[in-house]
Amino acid sequence: MTGLDTNVLARYYVQDESDAEATRQHEMARRLIESGEPLMVAKTVLLELEWVMRGYYGFSTEEVVAARVESRGSDHRPSYYGFSTEEVVAALRHLMSLPQVVIEQREAVESAIAHCLSGLDFADALHLASYANCDQVASFDDRKFARRAKRLQLMPQVVVPT
Repeated sequence: MTGLDTNVLARYYVQDESDAEATRQHEMARRLIESGEPLMVAKTVLLELEWVMRGYYGFSTEEVVAARVESRGSDHRPSYYGFSTEEVVAALRHLMSLPQVVIEQREAVESAIAHCLSGLDFADALHLASYANCDQVASFDDRKFARRAKRLQLMPQVVVPT
């Protein structure tokens, strides 16, 4: 069994045709992932993949949106990808559908994807799903995590320490 690093998955799911090395690595990643060889993906790799695909390279939301607008009509995405939540989830679901790929804590990842589609940040959703055996999760992220989790009636409960 071969464990996959984030950069292999990013090259597989993101085709940056403006970069010759990225194009070469895309083909190598495709051959490996589609080889039928047993593969494993850690949940931390999925977390990083989501981060990479959503475009967290230190660019502002405005810069990512502007780059996406500029790249419309083009066959490739800019180097800071800016994929939507739905596009990232589609890639994660595709990866999870491959029979030769073992996903660490698959149930937690599936739960995180569902929570992400309901409005939680994927990282927060994965953290929450990973704490399924806890009574509660403590976080200072009140607006984006605790309040959203409460509104969605997710368990375990997310509390802000006082």
